Amino acid sequence: MEIKTHVDFDNTATAFASRTNKELRKAYFLFALVNKPFFSKLATNLVKLALRLRIPVEWAVRPTVFDHFCGGETIADSQQTIEELSASNLKTILDYSVEGEKSEEGFETAMQETLKTMEKAAGGEDMPFCVFKVSGLGSVELLERIQSGEEVSEQDRAAFQRIKDRIDKIANYAFEHNVPMLIDAEETWIQKPIDDIAYEMMAKYNRAQAIIYNTFQLYRHDMLANLKEAFQHAAADSYFLGAKLVRGAYMEKERERADALGYPDPIQPNKEATDRDFNDALKFCIDNKQRIFLFCGSHNEYSSYYLTVLMDKHGLKPNDPRIYFGQLYGMSDHISYNLASKGYNVAKYVPYGPVKSVMPYLFRRADENTSVKGQSSRELTLLKKELKRRRQEK
Repeated sequence: MEIKTHVDFDNTATAFASRTNKELRKAYFLFALVNKPFFSKLATNLVKLALRLRIPVEWAVRPTVFDHFCGGETIADSQQTIEELSASNLKTILDYSVEGEKSEEGFETAMQETLKTMEKAAGGEDMPFCVFKVSGLGSVELLERIQSGEEVSEQDRAAFQRIKDRIDKIANYAFEHNVPMLIDAEETWIQKPIDDIAYEMMAKYNRAQAIIYNTFQLYRHDMLANLKEAFQHAAADSYFLGAKLVRGAYMEKERERADALGYPDPIQPNKEATDRDFNDALKFCIDNKQRIFLFCGSHNEYSSYYLTVLMDKHGLKPNDPRIYFGQLYGMSDHISYNLASKGYNVAKYVPYGPVKSVMPYLFRRADENTSVKGQSSRELTLLKKELKRRRQEK
């Protein structure tokens, strides 16, 4: 299917208008590194080794990958990034990207930090969403036990209730201050209790509009059916479904675990199947726009084009408040900035947190760019094109 749209993702002048030549050259260096799997893995492993040996590495990470992919160490630090994005009609989703908390104290800290991002979002128009991961608010091991159906102790039940209470506190703040909240997806073996809580919150808070959004990872072969089932429940109970669509982030881990434990692989057989289901999910959401609010979290050009075509076909304005596009900060600026320049609602996920604590997030970005076929190569091509264009203009 050939898609024709007025959005030109090859327009590098618009895509990189906010970037200096120095910033473009640094970005080119970073994507050139991750485009070579051997060197990318070597660099990542050296940093991981340094962290284990307690060798300071922040001095090397901060001015390179951290500055490129993160807004800062605190909400206040991220203000400059928020303003720079806003100047190009791009919104910000601040993502507290500290991972691996294990204690009740750590879970409470993560909840309080999420509430701080919501307080920041409620104060203006530059932050249309906030986001959190349920695994940041409670034990992953507990979520796994809950999903498996095994007998849990009274202590476990109390801990699970604390997770639900933290989520309800966040959801209630979102409702009271009209700040939509994205609940990130996680691994299949803990996703069911997360889904159950998400839909419970939707039934409670999504009566007038979508305040709570659940995330659907379309690289799972059951996810399109799950989306349709979620819509049926929302329609039957008269609440709005908030649907954030992504392709997914845990493919290798999912396949390794399925193989090790001998259960069916939950991941699509190939990329083509993932792409098909993702685009079918976009169509389903737009076809049911009277009940679904859509957040399209994609770095895929075709899917982004396709959504603009679907919107046009349904007579929807680019800035329809029910529909958002989203990409990660530091990636796919050719999609984000060109969509925003044509009036579409676009938000960048902007991670923040202490440099050392955000390392796991940065490792995943390196893995993602290395494993997604063509991702870093496309970034490199566009950066090279823009640097050449600027040289020729002199």
